[in-house]
Amino acid sequence: AVESGSKTLRDAVNEAMRDWMASVQHTHYIIGSVIGPHPFPMMVRDFQSVIGRETRMQCLDTFERLPDCVVACVGGGSNAAGMFYPFVDDDAVDLIGVEAGGRGDTPGDHASPLSFGKPGVLHGSYSYVMQDDDGQTCDVHSMSAGLDYPGVGPEHSYWKETGRVKYLECGDDAAMKAFDKLARTEGIIAALESSHAIAKALTLAAEMPAEQHLVVCLSGRGDKDAMEIARLRGQSW
Repeated sequence: AVESGSKTLRDAVNEAMRDWMASVQHTHYIIGSVIGPHPFPMMVRDFQSVIGRETRMQCLDTFERLPDCVVACVGGGSNAAGMFYPFVDDDAVDLIGVEAGGRGDTPGDHASPLSFGKPGVLHGSYSYVMQDDDGQTCDVHSMSAGLDYPGVGPEHSYWKETGRVKYLECGDDAAMKAFDKLARTEGIIAALESSHAIAKALTLAAEMPAEQHLVVCLSGRGDKDAMEIARLRGQSW
């Protein structure tokens, strides 16, 4: 358990790397996101890409063509990298990553390095990072612990630079409304991370022609977030 800092992903990676460096002769570091030093971002992307490959096959089977748009949330970016990677060479498929817009645009109120950050080194890789003028990593905020990270996987930074993926942001309030809407209309309790993608997917789908197809990645279950959602709403558990 991580007791330092905000006790979220950045602090967990800090502690894991510190422990690894102190005990490298008999321990091994591993992480479930596309962040950190090579080869971990590549390994996690390839493992996660099973979701993108299956999505691709199901779209071809069901629609007899590829989707027009694919949407996924981005913190460190593992689920999005896995979803996007099998579609990267398909220029006709729009790829949309959704970061945590948090409470607003002010530094410390969001976790959107691809929207507001600048290139820097964090946890052993060069990517977009939320940092101050001295290069120190800034505090970030998201109601979702999985998106509460000041950096992003280096491949996402590359996709941003090349323009292959468009990155947007979604605030806490909009994500919570999307969480409610999916649960009430589909009976699916999404994770708070995924709820950010759902919110933008709803907006994007409303602007698309009826004959087009949009896929949104639900990267986790919301039961893990039930206590946090109750806390945010001031409800007893």
